[in-house]
Amino acid sequence: MAIALMRSIVLDCPDPKRLADFYRALLDWEITYVEDDWVVVTNGQPGRLCFQLAEDHQPPDWPNPDRPQQFHLDLTVDDLDVAEAEVLALGAVKHAHQPGENDGFRVFLDPAGHPFCLCVD
Repeated sequence: MAIALMRSIVLDCPDPKRLADFYRALLDWEITYVEDDWVVVTNGQPGRLCFQLAEDHQPPDWPNPDRPQQFHLDLTVDDLDVAEAEVLALGAVKHAHQPGENDGFRVFLDPAGHPFCLCVD
C-alpha cells in the first residue's frame, strides 16, 4: 500500500500564468485555478502541474553543475520534428546541449528556463 498519492508537481517561476499557458497549450490541459502567485493546470485526472511565483527565480543552467536542472519532465510525442516546431512556436527554446538527439529525445527549455524533453518511444 502506498504511503501517499501524487498530488502536484510544482514549478517555481517568475510568471505563473505565462508558464501555465505554455504547459496548457503543450499538453492540451486546462487551467483550473488562477491566483497572482499560483496557477494550476490539469487534465482532470489525479495529479496536476502547478506554477508558483518565485520573484528571484534563477533558471537551471544545465549541464553546468553550479545550477543543475534538479528536475525535468519527459514528454512523449509521435514525431519529434513536428513537436519541436510546435513547442518553439509556444515559446520554448531548444537547448544547446543535446545528449540524446540520436537516441530519440531532444531537450528544450520552457519560457522560465526549466528543461524538458520531447521523447519518442
